[in-house]
Amino acid sequence: MASLYERLGGAAAIDAAVDIFYRKMLADDRVSHFFDNTDMDKQIAKQKGFLTLAFGGPNNYTGKDMREGHRHLVAKGLNDTHVDIVIEHLGATLKELGVADSDIAEIAAIANSVRDDVLDR
Repeated sequence: MASLYERLGGAAAIDAAVDIFYRKMLADDRVSHFFDNTDMDKQIAKQKGFLTLAFGGPNNYTGKDMREGHRHLVAKGLNDTHVDIVIEHLGATLKELGVADSDIAEIAAIANSVRDDVLDR
């Protein structure tokens, strides 16, 4: 069976999804402040590498682990509500790109599987 990465359309699909996702995140006042001092070009590149790995594609991820990478955001108030918003925007992005509901559900499950690490608990 094809990996989630392959089913989504590979690198081009991940690139499109991450670009749309961050447009949604930066336009949302509930979460945009977490990116105030972020180099978005670097952030987008790291996210593309991470999602490629998480979805079964080649491992090009060179970022921090989930706990270390988000600890500074937890200190700024990152909580479950914010993670829910991330998953909401990710799902909406994938829906917009025509991804199957079953694949969106699988992606939401992957996102939820790292919730405790992201929230450093």
